[in-house]
Amino acid sequence: MNQVYSLPITVEHGGPRQTITPVILRDDRHMVLVDCGYPGFVPLLEEAAGLQGLSLQHLTHVFVTHHDMDHIGALAELQRAYSQAETVTYELEALYVAGKRKSLRLIQAEASLEGMAEEARPQAEGFIAFLNQIEPALVHRTVADGTLLPWCRGTEVVHTPGHMPGHTSLFVRESGTMIAGDAVVIEADGRLGIANPQYTMDMEAALSSVERMLTYPIRQLICYHGGLFQGDARAALIALLQEYGLTYSE
Repeated sequence: MNQVYSLPITVEHGGPRQTITPVILRDDRHMVLVDCGYPGFVPLLEEAAGLQGLSLQHLTHVFVTHHDMDHIGALAELQRAYSQAETVTYELEALYVAGKRKSLRLIQAEASLEGMAEEARPQAEGFIAFLNQIEPALVHRTVADGTLLPWCRGTEVVHTPGHMPGHTSLFVRESGTMIAGDAVVIEADGRLGIANPQYTMDMEAALSSVERMLTYPIRQLICYHGGLFQGDARAALIALLQEYGLTYSE
């Protein structure tokens, strides 16, 4: 039994309704949750897993793609509820997840206040206050780029920087599934896009990460924002590069 389950969760969180898509990897020995949503999301994760016939009581690992609030907000709460699960993240992300280094998103948000119009400041300050409330969490294990984890007969750690320097995706070899995190998103019109380009920390690196994903034999692509891509994922990734004036040769 080697299965990849999408867990779409639709909520209103500080704005219009949005759907985020944590993922569960399941085999005979492991049950891995990839990213865990905003603070207070544990009941929503439990419900979404239950709809797939799964129970988080069997959780063995949580993998964190990066330390944005919608990916780690519920992590400390999840660890208290399911202490048997080991938290794993890319080596560059560990200190941020654990609260030992200031969130890069918080630094970015604070820097944006300089020169901001007065009428825009309350919303920005509210966002900064929210980021300051994200609870640090334990990191039990760090992994490097290219690490092959035993989940689902082989899941590779793929460093995909750009959105954040330590952003990391996972490639499940047996099913050809790329779990992209925020490396790419599915836009409202169904096309792939770069996640929040205005907040992407290194656009050149983000586009290089798209190119890197194309070196994998992707058969399906799951985005944290947008879920399972419908259509030819490889063609869509190439089209995304073309939008930015880049060409890719197979």
